[in-house]
Amino acid sequence: MKKTKKEDSQYKWVLTVFVTAVVLSAVLSLVSESILDSTDIAVAVLTLTLFIGLGIVFDVIGVAATAADPKPFHSMAAHRERGAKEALFLLRNASRVSSVCNDVVGDICGIVSGATGAVIVVQLQQVLHLQSVLVSVVVTALISGLTIGGKALSKTFAMRQSTRVVYWTGRFLHLFHR
Repeated sequence: MKKTKKEDSQYKWVLTVFVTAVVLSAVLSLVSESILDSTDIAVAVLTLTLFIGLGIVFDVIGVAATAADPKPFHSMAAHRERGAKEALFLLRNASRVSSVCNDVVGDICGIVSGATGAVIVVQLQQVLHLQSVLVSVVVTALISGLTIGGKALSKTFAMRQSTRVVYWTGRFLHLFHR
């Protein structure tokens, strides 16, 4: 049985997502490990906050890409406004953009946040001279609450401000298309 172009394209996409996830995960884990290696709790908490924030920002972009209307971007592209072509690219590929932003980046940030949380637990247990599972439970619950709550709040924003989010994402991407 012969494969269709659509099936080949699907397999290539899955392979691309897999490779992207592996590389991005390795890079973010390496960054996290290098920052957290022999650092204090304040830096670890700041690193954790950055990873949670990064996951939320990419969640906003993924949701906005699926919700935005392309009409204003056609007009902007006709007037050669910076970032309009990139915004249209995002909208034409909304399902893939959503997959990369929400699933790949979001999941990796969640995993790295969990690993960072484990470092924070160990540091807290050393500072507080506790070996209680309660520290782990509290840190894990806080990370989950901040991540899930932040994404829940951001989805409404992303849907209401989808045009603005896609526009600014397009403008940012335009910086790399020179």
